[in-house]
Amino acid sequence: MFVIGIKTLLSTDEKDESIASNRYYPCLTGEKWGVINGKGEFVIEPTFDEMITVPDSKNDIFICMQEVNYETGSYRVKVLNSKKKEILTDYDIVEAIENTDESYNMWYEEGVLRVKKPEGYGLVSLLGKELLKPEYQSITALPGTKNSFILEKEDKVGLCDNKGKIIVPVEYKEIKSIENDYKKGYIVKNTDGNYGVIDFNAKVILEPKYEDIQRVSGNKTYVVKQDGKWKLVNEKQEVLLEDKFEQVATIEEDKLIIVKDNQYGVLGISGEEIIAPQYEALKIAFGDYYIAKKNGKYGVISATGEEKIAFEYANISYQTETDFIIADKANGTEQDLFDNKFQKKLTGIVSNIEPEKGYFRLYHNQNYDYYNFKFEKKAPNEVLTTNEIFLSKKDGKYGYVGKDGNVVVDYIYEDATELNQYGYASIKQNGKWGAIDQSGTLIVPPTYELQDNKVIDFIGKWHLSGDLNSYYYTDQ
Repeated sequence: MFVIGIKTLLSTDEKDESIASNRYYPCLTGEKWGVINGKGEFVIEPTFDEMITVPDSKNDIFICMQEVNYETGSYRVKVLNSKKKEILTDYDIVEAIENTDESYNMWYEEGVLRVKKPEGYGLVSLLGKELLKPEYQSITALPGTKNSFILEKEDKVGLCDNKGKIIVPVEYKEIKSIENDYKKGYIVKNTDGNYGVIDFNAKVILEPKYEDIQRVSGNKTYVVKQDGKWKLVNEKQEVLLEDKFEQVATIEEDKLIIVKDNQYGVLGISGEEIIAPQYEALKIAFGDYYIAKKNGKYGVISATGEEKIAFEYANISYQTETDFIIADKANGTEQDLFDNKFQKKLTGIVSNIEPEKGYFRLYHNQNYDYYNFKFEKKAPNEVLTTNEIFLSKKDGKYGYVGKDGNVVVDYIYEDATELNQYGYASIKQNGKWGAIDQSGTLIVPPTYELQDNKVIDFIGKWHLSGDLNSYYYTDQ
């Protein structure tokens, strides 16, 4: 068994202890909920029957539900800070705003809370500043798109950002994002049933006069349906291409990945065929190279159809920030790593990639190793510069060594992790997990099985729950 870290879930901006200790997380002990900080200390004592919402781990705002009636859906909200002072008391309801992506990963929108008064819903900042007057029937996150909120009023919808700026006036029947990225703009549907495009600066790009618009854009071009035909138009609403495709999957510079008869191919923006529709899936890797799917397996081809990586993988992805390719083997247990010349460099499982720090970690042959983006192996102390102890393996067992290489924790564990940003490492013995601190002292004896946890992580005596969407720590 091995542990794969999830960078976006557990990372902080810095690994400085003073910063990490000022993070906040819900905690569950017995049947009561509270809040702990990055040292594992109680900030809010566990006295609440319902899980406490922490909208942003960097800010001491804790939304506590009380007097919940599951039959009527009624409840009372108390919002506390780290001094246990009640805040935002002018509102009937204060809520974090949930959002989910296409894989059902959930997050809270940053920097903003939804509030309610008798006259309606509005938005406030985490400091309590009113961003949007409470006057709307509802305010919800645009699914899969950050920093975008659908406003509903008198059965019409509009859109604002997390500063309360109105991007789309409340006069449309429907709003959806382009490519789940607010910077790409929004597709709007007016009361006549026609579609247009508005960018995130509130500028109308395409007047609402089209029968439909696909959720794809690139190089200031859009795929629209007009007079029953799909067309590629620019911001001036000039037709660049028509009657050449059924669907456009992506637009990259002057190339379109199109779908025709359920097969993927590539067209130039002038309509010339670059790759005939013949693949089950297709996406640009970089330059003139494409990740393609054929007979249920993935490979990489050039624009001329030359096979650069054989069609033998369960999935392939190109890492833009690091300029290498990760190909998942069909057996589902390992990955091959290729450089941008399509040379296979390493095999294993990439457990985390740190573009800003210039390294990634690889698990192979029951070992964890670190590499830079030139695939050069690095010692742990070369990349984990703030750690005091480092994971080490000997004779099939894990222990920890100091910066001088001397053994700090004996090689007695069957699995283990590096120190996390809070100064704790997880250790496994006899099938159960516990924790040590940055000095190597045993903090939690191996008592937790945690076989269903995708991520093993401790803050003092508290371990991360198995439900990553709920994201809380518990001692049970």
